[in-house]
Amino acid sequence: MTAIPLAPQLRTGLPSAIIPRLSFMMFLEFAIQGAWLPLLFGFLHNHRGIGDVTVGNILAVGAVGAMLSPLIAGQIADRYMNAERVMALCHFIAAAVVWRIAYATNPNELYLHSFLYGLFLTPTLALVNAISFRHLPDPGRDFGKVRVWGTFGWVVAGIAIGQWLLFKAGNDRVLQYKYMADAMRVAAILGVALGFYCLTLPATPPAPGKKKFAPAEALKEILRQPLLTLFLLAFPVAALHSFFFARAAEYLTAGRLELPPDSWINKIFGVGGAGLMTVGQISELVVLALMPLIVKRFSRKLLFAVGLSAYALRFFIFAYFPTAPAIIFALALHGIVFGCFFFLVFITLDEYTTKDVRSSAQNVFNLIIFGVGVIAGNWFSGYLGHQVTTPEKVINWQTFYAIPGAITVACLVALLIFYPSRPRVSEA
Repeated sequence: MTAIPLAPQLRTGLPSAIIPRLSFMMFLEFAIQGAWLPLLFGFLHNHRGIGDVTVGNILAVGAVGAMLSPLIAGQIADRYMNAERVMALCHFIAAAVVWRIAYATNPNELYLHSFLYGLFLTPTLALVNAISFRHLPDPGRDFGKVRVWGTFGWVVAGIAIGQWLLFKAGNDRVLQYKYMADAMRVAAILGVALGFYCLTLPATPPAPGKKKFAPAEALKEILRQPLLTLFLLAFPVAALHSFFFARAAEYLTAGRLELPPDSWINKIFGVGGAGLMTVGQISELVVLALMPLIVKRFSRKLLFAVGLSAYALRFFIFAYFPTAPAIIFALALHGIVFGCFFFLVFITLDEYTTKDVRSSAQNVFNLIIFGVGVIAGNWFSGYLGHQVTTPEKVINWQTFYAIPGAITVACLVALLIFYPSRPRVSEA
């Protein structure tokens, strides 16, 4: 397939200025999520009083919206409308939805809002990548410099919310869950700000392709090695990622990890779990800064294997070693988990697809990572949590985390068997 060359201005225009502009876009994109998503399960379950299975289903419905988003936003951005304008529209709508979630109490209403948020927020996760790859002078060299600011945004938002909860509620867990609604209001304000900022970004027009329906064109390229193996592994790994993410803050707040009220951890990261979870994003900053050097020295297969090994180790530490030092180490593994799997997936996807379908290719993978996988992961977190809860309403956290740890080991074995050792990079 012959690629349509990019317009010269998309690669050569003001490279010294484009990196900070794209970096700020990434900062806001992930600050929005870091402010409230880690807290959602605990907020709905412990403050709104909604059952854990129902909460898992509500989050899964959000992933149904995410599944539909590639067919809408990816198609529009690749064929009909500038990507930065699609980004702005999606963020304005998502901001209105998350503002309402802060006040909604009816599960039926929450199902609708979750669906709409998934439908309009998920495309932006792919579009920030597509816009960055389209404008960076050298994506392989420069993308890490831009993406690392997304992680920084998540860290700043998470710690800020944790400190706000500590200020408002202290060590009162009931009040902590109540004031988590403030995190959603902050996320909505940031979403509106990013929507307006997107309108100032360089124009990223749609590229003509051989087929009008870009996702179908992208899928043909994805179903070739090595993307085929990554495509098949993306579902269970994304499900495990969502499984861990859904209730980690709850585990850190009221699970096996018990911290004294005057703990130095609370003084630094605040309370509620979201702040402490940013240990993972802090480590991610280090790993992403090193990725440009790492990807040149080691094979992709080895790096993917390292990422999955870190996944398994993190689950097993949460299950069997619930001490503060061990848990902080496990959270810090997130840098390796993200850098050596999801970040590397996006880089590999850019290398093995042609330029005219990359927005849709990113969105097809998002269909798995933020769609089908999230549905399975959130449903499984609610289902398994219900199954391992004692009659005294106490979750058996050891079993809760040991089972996904074993599943991760199976994914690692599959990667070692099926991922090609020397895949050929696409020439188009």
